[in-house]
Amino acid sequence: MSRVFNFSAGPGMLPEEVLKTAAGQMLDYEGSGQSVMEMSHRSKVYDGIIKTAEADFRKLVNVPDNYKVLFLQGGASTQFAMIPMNLMKNRVADFIVTGQWAKKAWQEASKYGKANKIASSEDKTFSYIPDVSDLPISDDADYVYICQNNTIYGTKYRELPNTKGKLLVSDVSSMFLSEPMDVTKYGLVYGGVQKNVGPAGVVIVVIREDLITDSPLPGTPTMLTYKTHADADSLYNTPPCYNIYVCGLVFKWLLKLGGLEVIKKMNEEKAAILYDFLDNSKMFKGTVVPEYRSLMNVPFVTDSDELNAKFIKEAEANGFVNLKGHRSVGGMRASIYNAMPKEGVEKLVEFMKKFESEN
Repeated sequence: MSRVFNFSAGPGMLPEEVLKTAAGQMLDYEGSGQSVMEMSHRSKVYDGIIKTAEADFRKLVNVPDNYKVLFLQGGASTQFAMIPMNLMKNRVADFIVTGQWAKKAWQEASKYGKANKIASSEDKTFSYIPDVSDLPISDDADYVYICQNNTIYGTKYRELPNTKGKLLVSDVSSMFLSEPMDVTKYGLVYGGVQKNVGPAGVVIVVIREDLITDSPLPGTPTMLTYKTHADADSLYNTPPCYNIYVCGLVFKWLLKLGGLEVIKKMNEEKAAILYDFLDNSKMFKGTVVPEYRSLMNVPFVTDSDELNAKFIKEAEANGFVNLKGHRSVGGMRASIYNAMPKEGVEKLVEFMKKFESEN
């Protein structure tokens, strides 16, 4: 069977070139006589792999010297607790709730202190991003938290919030490495890699060094203290070795393409093809206020659940898989991450036109 076009929101598609390299090195990584999967994380060979991955990531994202890059486990969801445990010194944090994941982070932080919801777009099913230019930031807030691209609802911040001098913390999981980012605007920025960067099992945290402290909230486990991992260069315990290696291959692929400016342009072209079709279709319509549309996750619907189900079923039979929307919203969603070729989006639109004319 030939490869399908995988529109899954995560784990998402990986670049074919990366998969081929990994396949070619599966039994013998660069003459070591072993697979990266079975290699000691304390070996010289693996040390080279993780150090190169970090160096390439720093180059790609332009990470300043006063920030640490950590390869951690537990996915983005563990960060919902790890962030307040390490950063909530005054036990106060402000949250802008623009979707399911920001809401979960806000709920989790409430266990450790006062988590203030200072803005939300829940009133319109998270279909827009609220005005963040002049928010009631709490005087004693340790940080302001956002989820910058909302995988389920397909929204993305156009501007970062005005935090009035407070630390900004951001979850960028579903837009990770899809465009350039200015790390200096954040105190901490993180993303689970399984959407746009690598196989599930790694979360990359970029944290300013002055925020890494050996006095997190009392009772914080050793494994949930940033200092533990920063001091050990992400090798405190056995990391997800193979997954970090694949992320490293993806960093190399992105650098070879020309970096994040180039991939952003490619992503804008792909998204325009799909959004232009949705804006002109009589059957399909996008669900997001246009100015807040994500380049990565594109939710859309027809006017009936029956038609939605029929479309998803026929799309799958034609090699367009994982187009079903998140269970909390229904409809359809096409996640068009970095590895989705332009051809995949063009063919999807072709299929949608055909489906529309037949139904």
